[in-house]
Parts: sequence; structure tokens; C-alpha cells
Amino acid sequence: MLTDVSKAKALLSQENCTCVLCRGESVFLSHQRGVRPLLDFWESRNDFRGYSAADKVVGKATAFLYCLLGITTLHAQVLSQPAKLVLEDQGIAFTCDCLVEGIRNRDNTGPCPMEKATCHCATAQQALTAIGQTLKDLQK
Repeated sequence: MLTDVSKAKALLSQENCTCVLCRGESVFLSHQRGVRPLLDFWESRNDFRGYSAADKVVGKATAFLYCLLGITTLHAQVLSQPAKLVLEDQGIAFTCDCLVEGIRNRDNTGPCPMEKATCHCATAQQALTAIGQTLKDLQK
């Protein structure tokens, strides 16, 4: 029998999505990029405590969002060092295929805007505020 994180990891590849949340027979997945899927999950007010997740790219902002959701286990294809520290600090079990110093922006010309926005955040709530402000700034 597959564990929830194994199931999430398999679905991430099979469904060609960006992130998957699993707990038993309950599965949520998204094809959206960046932090948007996790913000949508957060805003849905569903109870994701105890879920496992698989994600293509997890930076510090994403790690904090997984903390807010109450995820207990995570697999990331790519995980940043700052995200690793957040997950360790919050007691979230994780694995990754590739650990990198930081997440780059989509043009590979600098750091990811969300990684940059949360670099000085110490709590998930601070990160949520920084993410919201950065999204507003990017929309201008």
C-alpha cells in the first residue's frame, strides 16, 4: 500500500501537475505555478492538517505556506536551502531530489521574487504578509 507522500509523488509525475496534497483517498492537485496553488488551498479554508504533499519546486515562501496548511510530510523535486531550514524548524518530514542554494526566477536572471520576499521572515504569518505584498507589487 502506498503512503500518502508516495501517492502524492506518483501523482505529481502522472498528472504532470505542480503540486499534490494527499491524505487517504482525499487528493487535491494543481497545475498552477509558483505560490498560487498553495494560496488557493489556504484560502479554501479546507483542513489540510495531516496531509502529505509533493511539489516540483519548494522555496522558503512555499515551505512557510506548507506550514500554514499543516502538511506533515513533503517531497520536493527541487528544494532550496532556506526552505529546508523552515521545514526542519517546523518538524515537517521531507525528502527532495535536488537541494539548491536558492530558487531562481523564471528567466534565471536572479532570485525568485517569493524567495527574495521571504528571506528575512521568521514566521509563517510574516511570510504570508510578504507574499501578499509581493503579489500586489508584481501585478502593478
